[in-house]
Amino acid sequence: MIPARYAASRFPGKLMQDLGGKTVILRTYEATVATKLFDDVIVVTDSEIIYKEIEDNGGKVIMSKKEHDCGSDRIAEAVESLNIDVVVNVQGDEPFTDAASLAKLIDVFKDDDNKNIDLASLMVHITDEDEINNPNTVKVIIDQSDFALYFSRSPIPYPRDKNTGVKYYKHKGIYAFRKEALMDFYTLPMQTLEATEKLEQLRYLEYGKRIKMVETNVQGIEIDTPADLERAKKVWK
Repeated sequence: MIPARYAASRFPGKLMQDLGGKTVILRTYEATVATKLFDDVIVVTDSEIIYKEIEDNGGKVIMSKKEHDCGSDRIAEAVESLNIDVVVNVQGDEPFTDAASLAKLIDVFKDDDNKNIDLASLMVHITDEDEINNPNTVKVIIDQSDFALYFSRSPIPYPRDKNTGVKYYKHKGIYAFRKEALMDFYTLPMQTLEATEKLEQLRYLEYGKRIKMVETNVQGIEIDTPADLERAKKVWK
């Protein structure tokens, strides 16, 4: 599922911007279909403009019936009546989504017979100081089994001792959910941490859900700002 809002706060209309002759949302949809990892790929949107863009180009798209504050809620509404085990959330602003990273994400559920994993997500090792300190770059810290301990816009952990060799990880907003965990999220109210950081994944942690983090070497480009779009255009060329 690809949640797709038109009215993004930092860059309204970004999904309909041109990227190499096609819109960002269409590029993302086509890249996800091209992985051949999924039984189905569907865009879920609140926008008639995005709905028409996907439909006119032969894609599958669902119009949200309710207003939603986050992608998880939008997806939960769409899959509530579907008979599925695992649903993957691919962000609509990531046209460089790659098959290898998504395959790693899906594989964690194949070895989870006891269903200890509620959801899984991707992370990338980062070393650039500006990126580590950038509040638009969400960081994640993990335990010894690669389960998420916390996500933050702040640098975590704080480097009081710079000689410990700590590694910083950037969270990539691509998730794979067990349907039960997603539907629980849909019915549970937002708590303080999520409201403060404006990070929906913190709701899962606040209610005791276990998030398995999977490392990938593929940075990709998330189009959050006009500058990101210009970088993406250069990469696309």
